[in-house]
Amino acid sequence: MTILQELEQTITDMVDDQRGILAADESTPTIKKRFDAINTESTEESRRKYRSWLLSTPDLGDYISGVILFEETLDQNSDDGVLLPQLAWNQKIVPGIKVDKGTALLPGGQGDLITKGLDGLAERLAEYKQKGARFAKWREVYSVSDSNPTPLGISANAEMLARYAAVCQELGIVPIVEPEVLMDGDHTIERFAEVNEAVLAEVFSALRRHHVQLENMILKPSMVLPGKERRRASPEEVAEETLKVFKRTVPAAVPSINFLSGGQTPTEATENLNAINQLKGNAPWQLSISYGRALQQPALQAWCGKDENREAMQQALLKRAQMNSLARKGLYTADKE
Repeated sequence: MTILQELEQTITDMVDDQRGILAADESTPTIKKRFDAINTESTEESRRKYRSWLLSTPDLGDYISGVILFEETLDQNSDDGVLLPQLAWNQKIVPGIKVDKGTALLPGGQGDLITKGLDGLAERLAEYKQKGARFAKWREVYSVSDSNPTPLGISANAEMLARYAAVCQELGIVPIVEPEVLMDGDHTIERFAEVNEAVLAEVFSALRRHHVQLENMILKPSMVLPGKERRRASPEEVAEETLKVFKRTVPAAVPSINFLSGGQTPTEATENLNAINQLKGNAPWQLSISYGRALQQPALQAWCGKDENREAMQQALLKRAQMNSLARKGLYTADKE
């Protein structure tokens, strides 16, 4: 199979009209926080058990088409000895990998951040591919204020995303491009839309400059939301502002937009996705999910680190995946919860 055929096959396996992506790529410090909240110690074994149980959820592959894994997960096995990337693929869930190395202050960026991890990326990707990863994810983050992100922050972060995506495609790995505009703050939904539009316009300019094939990538953006410290916007308002920004900035060649949940509650993230799909009209892209906490939080709460709660945990995950699958078609209603 050629590199191009590999990319096209992964897109075919991941993009359809009812499934989404599970983000299970929490770094070790982040998953420790999640486990602390349910009074469970974060050890290599507890993380292995938790993630293997997520991926062995019966029928999960009916609603989830891809899973983003953390590095250590690629080498871990299920309770019966199946490598976790293979466990996912047994349900036709494509395994992928988070490849960025976290953020640092951008010099001259007046508080803006830049993501680390380009050094040695090609070598790491080649190793991850051997272990079963077929796509990758890289996240840049943008905080919103009256002065941030700066023009430098917007251009520098776009350049990083484009360079990462180009390296991925050279190796036959589909890149998920994640420019996350953060909900933190008291900005209006109009200010958030303005920032998101500027960020996405610059990202796609950089992707073209680096000859990234738009047909063989997935975009993982923020929905357009007011800051957390402001009133909650209605799903209809979120949908209207989000679609307006995407229609102005995201080329039709992109096969799928898979939203991050970005601090929304599980039901809020589903309601907003539902409204977006109800309003999408003839939008050229699939409008789906790449949720982490908004899929996993109910599962974590059902599990609480106890083996006897395995089935309840899996049912909680499956329920959220089902609700978001309905939302993909604009068919979700609260009474289905």
